[in-house]
Amino acid sequence: MELEVAAAKVSKWASSESGDTLEMIERPHGGFSFVLVDGQLSGRAAKAISNLVARKTISELAEGVRDGAAARAAHDYLYALRGGKVSATLNILSVDLVSRTLVLSRNSHCPAILVTPAAELRLLDEPSESIGLRRGTKPQITELPLAVGTVVVVYTDGLATAGQRYGRTFDIPAAVRALLASEGVDARQLADGLLAQAIALDGGRPGDDISVLVLRVLPRTGDEVRRLLVRIPL
Repeated sequence: MELEVAAAKVSKWASSESGDTLEMIERPHGGFSFVLVDGQLSGRAAKAISNLVARKTISELAEGVRDGAAARAAHDYLYALRGGKVSATLNILSVDLVSRTLVLSRNSHCPAILVTPAAELRLLDEPSESIGLRRGTKPQITELPLAVGTVVVVYTDGLATAGQRYGRTFDIPAAVRALLASEGVDARQLADGLLAQAIALDGGRPGDDISVLVLRVLPRTGDEVRRLLVRIPL
């Protein structure tokens, strides 16, 4: 098997900085984790919060802490530091090579989208709270076998709310289905396509920070090279 992972993100229109933070880390016992955090509100204050939560989560994962415990540690840290007055959404998407599973830990009101190897689309939408506000907040955890054909899409609420100020609704599952129906679509094209549709619904001026993370499990090609591509306008 091979992993194909892509992300696309954009700041709120006229905002100096995105309040979303995305980080990646190699797990100490094999595999990878991707941490996506959306800080409360937007701009520099939100970025400071999302950076803080992402750093705490990544440091826990780097020590071999399990995903659920890392999410709870990030919550406890934010709650203690800000006294329950600041929130953030937190998603951890992991490929665990020890258990040969995909693990999604959600502290977000936005569902994640799962496409199974049988091409069945499921919403992972069990009720879940943002971190930082209440004692004892726990993540919703979904664990799935690592199987070729699996696609997972994780996003922040800027994608879900795209177009609302114009009375429009973004049907994200329908958009995922349509994009995947295109022959040869890859993770980058799926992430870019969702982001482009959201920006179009917002009239070219995103009403909130938007981040999209896509992971696909593919058949192995025999190429042993690992590659990472990052493109960031400065």
